[in-house]
Amino acid sequence: MPVNPDTLLNWKFEDLVQSYTARDTMLYALGVGAGADPMDEGDLKFVYEENLCALPTYAVVLGYPGFWLKEQNTGADWRKVLHGEQGLVLHRPLPAAGTMIGRTRVTGFIDKGEGKGALLITAREIINKDKDELVATVTSTSFLRGDGGTGVVTGPAATPYALPERAPDATLDLATAPNAALVYRLSGDFNPLHADPKVAQGSGFPRPILHGLCTYGVAGRALLKLACGNDTAKLKRMDVRFSAPVFPGETIRTEIWRNGGTVSFRAKVVERDIVVLNNGLAEVG
Repeated sequence: MPVNPDTLLNWKFEDLVQSYTARDTMLYALGVGAGADPMDEGDLKFVYEENLCALPTYAVVLGYPGFWLKEQNTGADWRKVLHGEQGLVLHRPLPAAGTMIGRTRVTGFIDKGEGKGALLITAREIINKDKDELVATVTSTSFLRGDGGTGVVTGPAATPYALPERAPDATLDLATAPNAALVYRLSGDFNPLHADPKVAQGSGFPRPILHGLCTYGVAGRALLKLACGNDTAKLKRMDVRFSAPVFPGETIRTEIWRNGGTVSFRAKVVERDIVVLNNGLAEVG
């Protein structure tokens, strides 16, 4: 059954209620590499229960409806779906533990033409159930490589954010552990591409790759350190495009450009000198 854009645009998501504990918050932080240096006191507050803080990027895994495009009646060729873009707006700091409601909706479909695929845009509100207040808004663009040619376009595609054409103002290298994907997946993304060598090789990779959102979380840690003084309340927004995969064990170098409360950024893998996150825009305050 070919993809039906109207079906996707009118897909009904049930509200997803998710409770998480301090243990879950620490596990996510460990999954994006926090605590790798046991003497780094800046990281300690993300992995130790005393004065525990949640990393802002933890919001992207809360209230997640799962890989719903794999359901047969979507008509999507789920084996060819790639994560293209990720956005996050923090309306207030994420608590270290709590119960959140994830409220997801499809907001756009952009056909790129026969044989060129399509873009599917979704948005998810993360609402603190106990306080009935909006904590974060998560946006995501999926590239449906096998589903072009429908002719349906609900709006213009987003223009890539342009990075400054000068040397970055600051950089930070953060290593990932060889088992980083196996730890990160425990926060809810169990795609075997990130764990099973046979699945990875069947998808054209020599070995399991790191989750894109894990790379996103590593870059988020770098933004906190370089632009926010490690104060989680200061990171207000983080948008980025995924441009290449990372293999667990590689080093991610985040480069930033400051312009008041606007921070431009990208991330590279040091060992292969390849950009893995591009056109990054963050807002701090």
